[in-house]
Amino acid sequence: FHCHVYPYPESEASRVDTMNGLHSQIQDLSVVLEETEQYLAQVLDKVVLVLPTWRVQVQKMKAIYLVLNQCSFDVTKKCLIAEVWCPVQDLIRVQDALRQASSGSSVECFVQRVPTSESPPTLIRTNKFTAGFQNIVDAYGVASYQEVNPAPYTIITFPFIFAIMFGDVGHGLLMFLFALWMVLNEKSPSLRKATNEIWQMFFEGRYLILLMGAFSIYTGFIYNECFSKATAIFPSAWSVATMANRSSWSSAYLATHPFLTLNPNITGVFQGPYPFGIDPIWSLATNHLNFLNSFKMKMSVVLGIVHMGFGVTLGVFNHVHFQQWHRLVLELLPEMIFLLALFGYLVFLIFYKWIKFSVADSMVAPSILIHFIDMFLFTSNPGNLPLYPGQVAPHQEMGGDTPFSPSLGPLRGSHCLCCPPPQLVGAGEQEPLLEGQDAGNSVNTTKEDVESGGHDAEYCLGCVSNTASYLRLWALSLAHAQLSEVLWTMVMRQGFVALSYAGGLVLVPVFAAFAVLTVAILLVMEGLSAFLHALRLHW
Repeated sequence: FHCHVYPYPESEASRVDTMNGLHSQIQDLSVVLEETEQYLAQVLDKVVLVLPTWRVQVQKMKAIYLVLNQCSFDVTKKCLIAEVWCPVQDLIRVQDALRQASSGSSVECFVQRVPTSESPPTLIRTNKFTAGFQNIVDAYGVASYQEVNPAPYTIITFPFIFAIMFGDVGHGLLMFLFALWMVLNEKSPSLRKATNEIWQMFFEGRYLILLMGAFSIYTGFIYNECFSKATAIFPSAWSVATMANRSSWSSAYLATHPFLTLNPNITGVFQGPYPFGIDPIWSLATNHLNFLNSFKMKMSVVLGIVHMGFGVTLGVFNHVHFQQWHRLVLELLPEMIFLLALFGYLVFLIFYKWIKFSVADSMVAPSILIHFIDMFLFTSNPGNLPLYPGQVAPHQEMGGDTPFSPSLGPLRGSHCLCCPPPQLVGAGEQEPLLEGQDAGNSVNTTKEDVESGGHDAEYCLGCVSNTASYLRLWALSLAHAQLSEVLWTMVMRQGFVALSYAGGLVLVPVFAAFAVLTVAILLVMEGLSAFLHALRLHW
């Protein structure tokens, strides 16, 4: 054990002298250790004051050496050459930095622009607010050089689509306050330098979460839901008293009918649309799910088609910037015709039916879904009346021809071997087939032809599948509302068992359980689910 062994003296006096000598050595060592600790404490106190400066200097040195290691020597091996991409507006700053760094040196630093045919990399400048939204776009793919960057539009569309699935005033307010706390304390070192990876992800997306919470409050007011409960901000447009006064509701009728129906055809029962959002009386109705399902399903389809149409329209800026005028005619125009002739027509039918049919003739209102299916099947259903005169013929027949029209795709299809191929924009300098020429050797299916045909098929199928995919807005919104109602009914309402001191004591643990489950299930799990679905729809 590396112990020091001392000889044991024979006499008592020698043993006392040896013990005294050891004690004096121990005291001397204790004094030395104490003085050393004091000195180290003084040194560390001084180091603490200059440690931030040292850390910055070390990081700068590491960054400088990292850049120098990426440079190459010239022929004489006396200077370094760096080949880099640099934004044009930053060239003056780079030249000034090199000029300042080489002052007092025998070798001057300079910048020389090198001509190249390579496509430059994409540089998108961001700040602490836009960085989170740019990361969402870059996770799918970085735009090519000088293409339109969709991230600025994502700042609005992403929180809004998230809020459609997460619409609740209470849950949105909690999310907004959490993000606001991170924003107000964003300069705190403890928050910025946290090692938890999940926390870093939340902190970097604090502005994204802030907008998601704010938009969720807005959609929560539209749905009229606050922790699954409706709020009567304005008086209800439905009058139960008018229905009771103008109907045959007797005491015997009320005793045998636990559920009553409000008839909007009776004057005064329905007094017009609610000023903002859903009327709070629907939260008391037994058929509120049927009403909300119809409303949210149509809303999802309308918003989805508008979102997809906006995404296709952004291609206009790319084609105009790169002066690809043929793509405006051969690609963008057919895509918009296909989208609007089918699904734009569906949106028109939805709004037309909302406006055309009132409560009086709602029982004879035709089904939009059956009309849409009949349009694809080139058939008619006598039992499903048209929404307007001439709807079935010729309007729907023209719309039904749209997806199968060969003139809508880029004109690069196959051609008759006995006829010359079509001469199109961007078709190159290929000569048409001459008479007597071996046609079999002249048929060349190029890579562009295959990609163009694949793009056509992908777009047509994608329009159908993506439109159906936007129905997740309806499904997720319904799931969030139902989970919120279940938590209130099965947990929070159990705390209102008694209006006494005992009931107050019971309410404390019940509210604690309700709060924990709300945060864990509705805010974290449902929030993550809605975030992922909004991410998929944007991609």
